[in-house]
Amino acid sequence: MNVALTPAGPEQEPVFAQLMQLYYYDLSELLGIEIGEGGVFPFTHHLRCWSDPRYHPFLIRVDGHLAGFSVVDARSRLTDEPLWDMSQFFVLRRHRAAGAGARAAVATFDRFRGRWEVREVARNTPAQAFWRKVIDRYTAGRFMEVMWDDDRWRGPVQCFDNAR
Repeated sequence: MNVALTPAGPEQEPVFAQLMQLYYYDLSELLGIEIGEGGVFPFTHHLRCWSDPRYHPFLIRVDGHLAGFSVVDARSRLTDEPLWDMSQFFVLRRHRAAGAGARAAVATFDRFRGRWEVREVARNTPAQAFWRKVIDRYTAGRFMEVMWDDDRWRGPVQCFDNAR
């Protein structure tokens, strides 16, 4: 299986918007998100990827097929300090069991060296298990997990540094 991570520019915004709908669908049960009357989830968070240079959007392809996306933020959502934050990450269910998500996560980490934060929604236990496993392997166990609970975030956060 070949997993490729490619930078996404403004010309990919329509594709990104469609993938975001699938992402929100996956999260709708956990977060209680309702679909809008037009049949789509009423979120446009992805638009900041094209207007704010601190965001780095990528498309994920598996064997040449579109399979998901990742968005890296150059600032902490928790403290606003400069570091790498996995702002959004999504892989189509079809490719998850084969390990495409783990490969895409590692490819994302390898593009940006330094301190990282990866956050999961408190109720998203599958995502927590995924990120703990991937980050543990990636760092050889050299990461820290903290529980965050305030207006900025509620849930676990894995912190590590890959600057070495």
